[in-house]
Amino acid sequence: MVIAKSLFYFFLAGVCEIGGGYLVWLWLREDKSPWFALMGCVVLSIYGVVPTLQPANFGRVYAAYGGIFIALSILWGWRVDKVVPDRFDLLGGSIALLGVLVMMYSPRA
Repeated sequence: MVIAKSLFYFFLAGVCEIGGGYLVWLWLREDKSPWFALMGCVVLSIYGVVPTLQPANFGRVYAAYGGIFIALSILWGWRVDKVVPDRFDLLGGSIALLGVLVMMYSPRA
């Protein structure tokens, strides 16, 4: 249950960071309303809080989160931007996720 909760927090942080950044992107690059920027800033602020719910130390959490961010970015690009990941994207994302599992969930003495 602890691992499932931790993975949920990683997923939530990723969605907040990517989603908040995407809202700011839409405002700046796609000429959307400034409300997109404001919403993006709020969502990015939530992203700043979510990782603090993880049970590990700051450095380990943020290093492992990098792997989650890579995988979620590939998925976001595929689903939102319609850029189909190639085998190298999938391989790289899988390696990054394996790193997350090793760093966060390996038994320690």
